[in-house]
Amino acid sequence: MQAVQKLMKVFITRRIPPEGAKLLSQAGVYEVAQWDSDEPVPRAELLKGVEGAHGILCLLSDKIDAELLDAAGPNLKVISTLSVGFDHMAMDEIKKRGIRVGYTPDVLTDATAELTVALLLAAARRLPEGVEEVKNGGWSSWKPLWLCGYGLSGSTVGVVGLGRIGLAIAKRLKAFGVKRTLYSGRTAKAYAGEVGGEFVPLDTLVAESDFVVVSCSLTPDTKGMCDQAFFNKMKKTAVFVNSSRGTVVNQEDLYQALSTGQIAAAGLDVTTPEPLPTDHPLLTLKNCVVLPHIGSATYSTRGVMAELSAQNLLGGLQGTDMPSELTF
Repeated sequence: MQAVQKLMKVFITRRIPPEGAKLLSQAGVYEVAQWDSDEPVPRAELLKGVEGAHGILCLLSDKIDAELLDAAGPNLKVISTLSVGFDHMAMDEIKKRGIRVGYTPDVLTDATAELTVALLLAAARRLPEGVEEVKNGGWSSWKPLWLCGYGLSGSTVGVVGLGRIGLAIAKRLKAFGVKRTLYSGRTAKAYAGEVGGEFVPLDTLVAESDFVVVSCSLTPDTKGMCDQAFFNKMKKTAVFVNSSRGTVVNQEDLYQALSTGQIAAAGLDVTTPEPLPTDHPLLTLKNCVVLPHIGSATYSTRGVMAELSAQNLLGGLQGTDMPSELTF
């Protein structure tokens, strides 16, 4: 059995945290090839690297489509993604070929929720502007209305998508004295009572919220959901925050809403494309805070993600249980 397993090939599409790499090396029965860089693997190298692979450990930036599956060939048993999202994978093709898929939900919930709250505060209280004023000499005397923003105490927060991360965000915001928490989605959630959540139609949430936080999955229904009509329904004093997926937002419409004063401010941890070009119009706006998709970027979270993705990969290769397997 050992001799057969040694022939199994694994391809890892990037350098991963040591916790995951250690698990794979300890298994010691696989031929592990890796794109040894912190930068994404070029498409041609990716297609070459997966040839004959039994297992692939990939990232959100790797497009796993029919072309790649064909390049890998019939040996491919498992794909493990170092992410909670899986919209980079052609799930129908993968299912058709009977390939198992592992992902990393739950473990990044707290880190992403913390980052979302930080992003909301940065946009609402104009923190990047304040830092810049200190650096460029704009800070003179104390002025009553200088750099005033919007506070959470007594406010209404709307969470679009009260899943694991949405709930974690709402729990943290409650501690700031939020008066009402509204949420929308496909169905009402029994656990919404933990944050006093009121299940409302999306239009109601958008119109009544002082802070609109998008934390939903990317689906055909949510793609481009935050558009001109969406922003036009928001209060002029409202702050918009997105830490879900960039394509949920129509960025041209967001730019118009921010530049015309239709809404007060926005904070984005996700964009389209990623990275956002440095000459993108959104980056010219003082009332838009853009981060480079760092929701799960704590050392401990990334380490646990790497460990879980390695466990998923090994389970798929060995034909045993995977700790976090996507069911089709």
